[in-house]
Amino acid sequence: MTSNEEAEWLATQRPSRVREIQAGRLAWTEIDLIDIDDGFARPLRDGLEVFGARVNYLRVGQPRHLVSALDGSRPIAPYVIVSCHGDEGRILMDDLAEELARFQPFNGAVGPDQVRKHFHLPGSVTLVTGCDTGDPALADAFLDAGAGIYIAPRGAPFGYASVFAPLFLFYELTEQRTPAEAVERLRAHDDELAMWQLYQR
Repeated sequence: MTSNEEAEWLATQRPSRVREIQAGRLAWTEIDLIDIDDGFARPLRDGLEVFGARVNYLRVGQPRHLVSALDGSRPIAPYVIVSCHGDEGRILMDDLAEELARFQPFNGAVGPDQVRKHFHLPGSVTLVTGCDTGDPALADAFLDAGAGIYIAPRGAPFGYASVFAPLFLFYELTEQRTPAEAVERLRAHDDELAMWQLYQR
């Protein structure tokens, strides 16, 4: 089959970004997946790669690792997923012992002040999975830090909903829907997923 024949055949298939992979691309997009010890990031990575995304898996153990991943000192992917726990509008991180904490940019939970001070996410679609990370103050901070779109739950969905939500969203994006369309479809699925909010300016 020639490349023209293949292109014609692919054009007859159901529209999807996966067609780009079938046509020879290694990935149609790139995702920085930040794992803050919530137990869901590794299976999430496998699922996202099924959709034809290149996933940069970044395990975070200390605040300075999180800052290094998101401060713009390295190229930031078009999509950023922070796989974490959250509470009261903050991304939860363990408090470090004093002898380690003194070398860190901050210690413990990540709130709006830390986001504004340390993160630089130019134009990214940033998705955070932790409970209550859809709080408007945290969303504003991520948008101030350069994110073009911020998506997170405003409330506390049960744990496995926070695995399903990113997979659902990337299924929709792979099917050529916009982030706003994808979130609208996610929110319509059930009450747990209706907690997810999209913020942009």
